[in-house]
Amino acid sequence: MYAPERQAAIAARVARESRVSVTDLALEHAVTTETVRRDLAVLERGGALRRVHGGAVAPSALAAPETRVEERDRVAPEAKDRIAAAALAQLPPGTSSVALDAGSTTGRLAALLATSPGALVEGSSLVVVTHAVHLAARLVGVPGVELHLVGGRVRPTTEAAVGAETVRALEDLRVDVAVLGANGFSAEAGFTTPDAEEAAVKRALVRAARRVVVLADATKAGRQDLHRFARLEEVDVLVTDAAPAASGGELAALGAAGVDVVTA
Repeated sequence: MYAPERQAAIAARVARESRVSVTDLALEHAVTTETVRRDLAVLERGGALRRVHGGAVAPSALAAPETRVEERDRVAPEAKDRIAAAALAQLPPGTSSVALDAGSTTGRLAALLATSPGALVEGSSLVVVTHAVHLAARLVGVPGVELHLVGGRVRPTTEAAVGAETVRALEDLRVDVAVLGANGFSAEAGFTTPDAEEAAVKRALVRAARRVVVLADATKAGRQDLHRFARLEEVDVLVTDAAPAASGGELAALGAAGVDVVTA
């Protein structure tokens, strides 16, 4: 089979199945994975697909452009409230430390800590580190919470500090738990976000934590954004809402990879 014929077959399969893996395509066409990657590069330039880690997806399978945090907060609000409530159980008792990532669902967790009596076990104290301005504003002066705000250039979209200064500050930290948001998650790509600087901060949070918890409602299942910030094996717990049929396969695959999936 000539390269144009193979590329046409690959494009047809992507259009039919929405996503394909490099390994499967190499086996199907009896070529090397390097040849498949060159084919995918050609097809991406022509707009037939978008390359992702390990394969390719149809253009329509990629997440929508990044929206501001207040807009995301209006998506699935009841689910996010349930996820935030379930996430409280992931915080260690006693004196402990947690890093809170920017995001609409992590913001609801911060609001619970600030407004709900008994959110913290009596006698517990929590050191909270965050780079998100809107989360810090909710936690200032909360009894039992010692707040540390990480600096850097603040992105208006997420109201969070990003950049080399932020990453350097996080590299010197070691916390019990990091609680992160995600724009998308899938068994194939892991946990992803659209912005490179946001992804760099999230990776630093993952490295700083003994335990990593991701909060993401089921609308994020199967979505793949441009930048991966955590592989499946780097995440201990995913807290999500009861999964619809469309996300059930993704959640089962995450569970099989060792991620503890908690549904709220």
